[in-house]
Amino acid sequence: QVRLVESGGDLVQAGGSLRLSCVASGRTFNSYAMAWFRQAPGKDRELVAAISWSGGATVYGDSVKGRFTVSRDKAINTLYLQMSSLKPDDTAVYYCAASEPEDRRPPRYPYWGQGTQVTVSS
Repeated sequence: QVRLVESGGDLVQAGGSLRLSCVASGRTFNSYAMAWFRQAPGKDRELVAAISWSGGATVYGDSVKGRFTVSRDKAINTLYLQMSSLKPDDTAVYYCAASEPEDRRPPRYPYWGQGTQVTVSS
């Protein structure tokens, strides 16, 4: 089964930048897409960004458009989230997720990492 391990979460001041990484491993990795979700205290989990693994097409949540960039390195099965112009509202636990092989709309994400904490101070 696919295992996902996030890293890179940290405490950062508003306006700063941070890069999150997610390494996928396991018996077979053939997900159609990978994505970043986040959940802040008192809020529902929301999609941050997603990318199709083969073609690289991307989707972003409205709150992060223009500030975050999702990318992947297929050679090492690694997903990235480059976060810039960080705001206190970006404070959340960020989760990496991998979808099923099928291109479903909306995608199904059965594989999840443990999460990494991002805290943005005022």
